Amino acid sequence: TSIRARSNDEKRQRTHIQYPGDTMLAVAAAFPALAASTLQRHGSRRRSNHLQPVPSRKRTSPSTSSTSPVVCAMGVPIMVNDLTGKMGRAVADAVVARNAAGDQSCFLVPVAFSGSVKDDVDVGGVNVEIKSIRDDDAGAVLESLKAKHPGMIVVDYTLPAAINANADFYVKHATPFVMGTTGGDRAALLAGVKAAGHFAVIAPQMGKQVVAFQAAMKLMAESFPGAFKGYKLTVTESHQSSKIDTSGTAKAIVESFNDLGCDFDISQVELVRDVPTQIGRMGVPEEFLLGHAYHTYRLTSPDNTVNFEFQHNVCGRSIYAEGTVDAAIFLSNRVTEAAVAGMSKEDGAGDSKKTVYDMIDVLREGGMVTN
Repeated sequence: TSIRARSNDEKRQRTHIQYPGDTMLAVAAAFPALAASTLQRHGSRRRSNHLQPVPSRKRTSPSTSSTSPVVCAMGVPIMVNDLTGKMGRAVADAVVARNAAGDQSCFLVPVAFSGSVKDDVDVGGVNVEIKSIRDDDAGAVLESLKAKHPGMIVVDYTLPAAINANADFYVKHATPFVMGTTGGDRAALLAGVKAAGHFAVIAPQMGKQVVAFQAAMKLMAESFPGAFKGYKLTVTESHQSSKIDTSGTAKAIVESFNDLGCDFDISQVELVRDVPTQIGRMGVPEEFLLGHAYHTYRLTSPDNTVNFEFQHNVCGRSIYAEGTVDAAIFLSNRVTEAAVAGMSKEDGAGDSKKTVYDMIDVLREGGMVTN
C-alpha cells in the first residue's frame, strides 16, 4: 500500500531524501511495497538516483519509537483478538476474503488471544490457534509472533472490562493496535497510549461510512450552530437484544443536534430491542436480528409543518469489519512513515509526531470501501 503525501512540500521533501548506503538498502529490504510505490511515483529517471547508495558519514538508526517499524513484503500481518467473538470473527473473515479476492495488502496471523485457551478456529482455510492472554507466557507468545511476522498489527475486539489491561499489554510489548472494543475507561486508555508515544487507532465506531456521516453532522453543527433551534428531536435505535446500552454513534449524533439548537437528553433515546417491533415497525430483516444497527433521527418544527429525517440502517457487521481492516493498514502506513522519517535524520531522533488516531484520520486517507 503506497503512502499518500499530504502536501506538495512533503512530496518534494520525500523526493530528495538521501540515505547512507547501508540504511537505504535496509529500508528497501524492510519496506518493499513502500520502495516500489516510491519508484513508481517518481519515474524511471529518478529511480537510479533513489537507489544509489551515498557515502555514509554517520550510521543512523530509526527514531525512538514504541513500535517495530517493519512491513512484511507479503502484506500487513493482522492478529485479531478475540476472533472467537462475533466482531473479531467478522474482521478475520474480511482479511481472509481480501486475500481470496487477490488483495495482498494484508494477511491473517494464525494465532489469536482470547480470555482462555480454546479450540483452533478455521477462518476460510486459515487455521488459527487460540491462546489465553491471561497465561504467564502471553508476552513471550506476542514477542515470538512479532519476530515471525514483522510489522504485525493487532486488532482488539474483546470485552469492555479488558480493554485497558489489553492496551497496557500491547504498549508494554511495543505492538501497534486497532482498538474496536467499546467501553472501558476511555480517558485512561487514550491518555496512557498517547503518553507512551505508541501507535494505535482507537475508535468506538469502525464503519467508515457511518463515521463520515458523524463527521458531516459535526461539521454542520460547527458551521451553523443553532440552525434547528426550537425543533423537537426524536431518536430511535434498534440493535440486537444483547446490546443493552445506547450506542456511541447515537450519542455523537445527538451531541451535534444539540449544538444545532435542539434540547435533547440522551436518556430520551428509544431503544428498540424486541423482535416484533424490530421486524414490524423498524423493518429489520429476520436474518439480521442478531446483528444490525438501525438509527432514525427525526426533527419537527415548533408548528409541526416541517420535518427532517436522518436515517442510517446497517445489517450485519461487514461495514465495521472492512473499516477495521482499513484502519490496520492505515496504521501500518503510519508506522512505516515514522520509520522512514527517523532514518532520514542523522541523529536518529525525529520530532514528536502524532501516534494515536481515530477513524476520521482513516477517512482522510481515502480508499473508502463499499460493500
